[in-house]
Amino acid sequence: MATESSESEEEGKITGGNQHLIVEDDLREMGKKAAWSVSSCKTGNGVSSLRDDNLETYWQSDGAQPHLVNIQFQKKVKLQLVVLYVDFKLDESYTPSKISIRAGDGFHNLKEIKTVELVKPTGWVYLSLSGNDPRETFVSTFMLQIVVLSNHLNGRDTHVRQIKVYGPRPNPIPHQPFQFTSREFITYSTVR
Repeated sequence: MATESSESEEEGKITGGNQHLIVEDDLREMGKKAAWSVSSCKTGNGVSSLRDDNLETYWQSDGAQPHLVNIQFQKKVKLQLVVLYVDFKLDESYTPSKISIRAGDGFHNLKEIKTVELVKPTGWVYLSLSGNDPRETFVSTFMLQIVVLSNHLNGRDTHVRQIKVYGPRPNPIPHQPFQFTSREFITYSTVR
């Protein structure tokens, strides 16, 4: 995953951003399978603005912090990456500066899995959900919550232009360790 972002692991700070969304081929966008909700919004700047693939529109919160984006799935899914589009140059004090990501079965048992600080980000910001253990490459969850804890310049409301959630692409053949892609390989992948 090539990005212009620089992330310091010990500090959890992300600076910069990437103007083009670049995601590995073994990941797929999972947001279409979820029910999205937000804690508050200004009229015309609701949850649909987060999912319309238009960088000119944005979700704008309306109320006290923290601001929440809730992503709920009907069945347990594996999630590996959250990608946000934020623009400090356009949004200034509306730009998030500290974000927390929580996961769980529902509102009653959400656990914080990551907290990051954004330093004047402009573009796509990649937030990996992988743990410190190299075997933890994804989070298995029914619900993901993105929490905007604070904004730049002590802003009250927030602007987030896009959110994408990615999970691993499933193997087309269950219990098959190899990723066969052509029909011919798939035909000869099992023994009769």
